[in-house]
Amino acid sequence: MAFNLADLVEHAVDAMPERTALVCGDRSVTYSELDEHANRLAHHLAANGVGERDHVAVYSYNSIEFVETMLAAYKLRAVPINVNFRYVEDELAYLYDNADVVATVFQAQFAPRLAAVRDRLPLLRHFIVVDDGTPPPCAVSEAVAYDDALASGSPARDFPPRDDGDLYILYTGGTTGFPKGVMWRHEDVFRTLGGGIDFVTGEWVNDEHQLAKTGAASPPSHSLVLAPLMHGAAQWTTLGGLFRGLTIVLLPKFDAHDVWDAVDRYRIGALAITGDAMARPLIEALQEGRPDGTAYDTSSLFSFSSTAAVFSPVVKEQLFDLLPGVFISEAVGSSESGFNGMRLLEKGATLNESGLINVSPGPGTLVLDDANRPVAPGEVGRLARGGNVPLGYYKDPEKTAATFVEVDGQRYSIPGDYARLEHDGTVTLLGRGSQCINSGGEKIYPEEVEATLKAHPNVYDVLVIGVDDDRWGQTVAAVVQPRDPANPPSLDELADHCRTRIAGYKVPRALFVVEEIPRQPSGKPDYPRAREVALASKER
Repeated sequence: MAFNLADLVEHAVDAMPERTALVCGDRSVTYSELDEHANRLAHHLAANGVGERDHVAVYSYNSIEFVETMLAAYKLRAVPINVNFRYVEDELAYLYDNADVVATVFQAQFAPRLAAVRDRLPLLRHFIVVDDGTPPPCAVSEAVAYDDALASGSPARDFPPRDDGDLYILYTGGTTGFPKGVMWRHEDVFRTLGGGIDFVTGEWVNDEHQLAKTGAASPPSHSLVLAPLMHGAAQWTTLGGLFRGLTIVLLPKFDAHDVWDAVDRYRIGALAITGDAMARPLIEALQEGRPDGTAYDTSSLFSFSSTAAVFSPVVKEQLFDLLPGVFISEAVGSSESGFNGMRLLEKGATLNESGLINVSPGPGTLVLDDANRPVAPGEVGRLARGGNVPLGYYKDPEKTAATFVEVDGQRYSIPGDYARLEHDGTVTLLGRGSQCINSGGEKIYPEEVEATLKAHPNVYDVLVIGVDDDRWGQTVAAVVQPRDPANPPSLDELADHCRTRIAGYKVPRALFVVEEIPRQPSGKPDYPRAREVALASKER
């Protein structure tokens, strides 16, 4: 059995050729059309020197072409590289250079930025531009139009055999530092994120045709992808859905009203988002309804979940009020470990919590101390996951050795998230160690303080950072986006609010009010930018 990503999609194509595979805006393609387009693009790339293990960058908002490019690369045993569309020139040049990109597919609106760095990228030799309505001419003059690239390639699926050891690489900036390419074998990432293990039952998929057969025997259904495909969560909602024959609805950009319109139009059953950054605008849009005053129909929705970010208590209660009968859950994981655990939330049980996420650990997940031994209940350590884990970071053996360790013959991924093992076997996530604030020897995890601050009625969004202090080393600072910008909360007001919920040493000692909290397009916090914004702002 070869659990190869291209093979898994091709099995779905063969089982359901006329089923709609992708929808984006007013365009759609069937599974057979998706396969033909990917075949054509793969042959075009091969004719222009792209081969096994070569890297092809995709620089685009969500689009059908993004998915076709990923599949074309996998068909060649090449590796698609995700590009953050928010990067400025130096960041873009770093990523393309670090990833050894030889070809790129990009939307026309990004051509000027790409043209500005191309001379710094000697390996980059082939360009394909996607028409996104940007007026010509293209700033990268030798770029081949995407449609012309398809027309020049053969539609035949005549590629050499592939195997489950082919590479999947996901570049992640995390919450700090330069982007890093996390390398996975295809089978390992399939087992971790693509449906190769049922994380509810623990059952393994043992037949590479199983997901496609199950999909073909089921009525067609739709899955909505509202996060950017440049992030892993969106990629795996898409790929995992394609393995099972779902119709994947892509939103070019996140817009809360567009999300509810798609739920209504396509009868979406499950929504996966990233914490409060997406939940708050979704709540407001649902409360507002359509421009004509009519309400959105959410009766098809049965599941609403957050991945990689916790819901604040007040947001959880709002969701329960707006979506009665819908299962609301939180799941945790990372680019380096995949799925780590989840929990199903209950109405009323969220208001008396600290705000930290507590989950039932997934397969292979445990908490290790600094000597890489499992901690005892009640103790704090580093969250780790064994089993199907990445090979390491691309071209970074030092970080690979620090993150992926062997314990008693078992490899573990330890990305740096701290957690407490509870007496009931669940784990409470405390936060990334790199963001931990050390104030007078006390460790303070930003997520706990953030969750407390979000319960204040005039805090729309918040990040917590440590700022230098002569006496304590660091003190806690809150970077706050107020719900009422004309009347922002005071530091004393927020401190009084926090003192009733968390220990005094965790209470913010500084306040910076901003128009908008810096976040990545996925909704994850951008702590380096938050620090820059805070230090450039006047302390309140």
